[in-house]
Amino acid sequence: MSIRSKTFLADWLRDHMPSREEMAQNKYLAPIAHRFLSPELWRFTRRSVPRGVALGLFCGFIIPLGQIFLAAFMALPARANVPLATLVTFITNPFTFPFWVVIANRVGRLILDIDREVGSSMIQEQVNSESWRTFSGFFEAAGLTVFGFFVLAVVSAAVGYLVSGWFWRWRVGKKRSRKLRRMEQRLNQRLQADK
Repeated sequence: MSIRSKTFLADWLRDHMPSREEMAQNKYLAPIAHRFLSPELWRFTRRSVPRGVALGLFCGFIIPLGQIFLAAFMALPARANVPLATLVTFITNPFTFPFWVVIANRVGRLILDIDREVGSSMIQEQVNSESWRTFSGFFEAAGLTVFGFFVLAVVSAAVGYLVSGWFWRWRVGKKRSRKLRRMEQRLNQRLQADK
């Protein structure tokens, strides 16, 4: 019989995330399985959750293939939540990847501002010639996109860390205040019953 928690999200994560033992049996993770099975890497705490979110976002944007394994390996020294780090990498998947390529290209173009004057008219004429236009256009677009992915990785990791840390504190504060209200109501009921 499976244990159910009070929240839908925790139940969904438990059902859809691989267990510690399943990930430890993976042939790529076998050399570090003894460190990988550490319970502190699998707990949802106020420090491990933001680290896991930031690490997952960074790995999801920095490498389009193999980001799950990269996130799992990097979670060890960062003391990040391993299941969350691997889950968040799915922000880039085969369905969303074309969208992120366009966004990364636009971010790279905006930041690098490639349309600026090169400086020398001779270099400008050489770059604008037909023989170089197709060749340089491909590398310009690829370079812009790669740089854009790097910027997205860094910025999304920082924003993800801050937002998840804030959300964690807000959620815990809400639970504590609810618990305190219930305790206060019970205390008031006992005091009125004693009168």
